[in-house]
Amino acid sequence: QLQLVESGGGLVQPGGSLRLSCVASGFTLNNYAIAWFRQAPGKEREGVICISGSSDRTTNYADSVKGRFTISRDHDKRTVYLQMNSLKPEDTGVYYCAALWLLGGYGCSIQARPYPYWGQGIQVTVSS
Repeated sequence: QLQLVESGGGLVQPGGSLRLSCVASGFTLNNYAIAWFRQAPGKEREGVICISGSSDRTTNYADSVKGRFTISRDHDKRTVYLQMNSLKPEDTGVYYCAALWLLGGYGCSIQARPYPYWGQGIQVTVSS
């Protein structure tokens, strides 16, 4: 069974940093786009950032995190990382990683609907 497990969340002050991890099991990352989504209290889920499975490591970002968040992947460790810097209170929410199989692993999307595989979510709280 294909599974994704997030870790690394918690409480951080504004301006601080966190690194989230998403560990995959039951599959290899080469042909999968991996994306991070988040859902703030009272709001709909939004796409944050994604990375392709192909060697070119194509990425897409939400405007709200451009320049602050980066995504990377380590195929040997079957892990995707989300590095979050300069965190703001509006970054607070439950963060989910998701996987989408694509032929050749090309491209990625931060639209939630195509993704069939999801982690359980992890809380990130940015507050003084």
